[in-house]
Amino acid sequence: MGLTKTEFFTERQNKTAMLLKALGHPARVAIIEHLLKVKSCVCGDIVSELPLAQPTVSQHLKELKSAGIIKGSVEGTSVCYCLDEKAFESLSAYFSHALTDLQNKNSTCC
Repeated sequence: MGLTKTEFFTERQNKTAMLLKALGHPARVAIIEHLLKVKSCVCGDIVSELPLAQPTVSQHLKELKSAGIIKGSVEGTSVCYCLDEKAFESLSAYFSHALTDLQNKNSTCC
């Protein structure tokens, strides 16, 4: 497998790419949408909402947590998951800046 050469990109570019990569699966988008509705829940609650097996949901939760999109706190024998606002603030700032730049361009595309 080739090198990604992430060291040639800024910290912000690498962080944004990591967040977007973690969001690049429909199951993860569904998990986020569920967490937006319920604010926090355990893995079993998410499993009951998605057409996926528990180990698959757990893997998606692991990826979202690793990217910093969700947080998890231990409650007894379960982990309660919720969204991490910092990740969404970062993405919002990135896309707000991009949209502002696009709107400020006077030339037509291509």
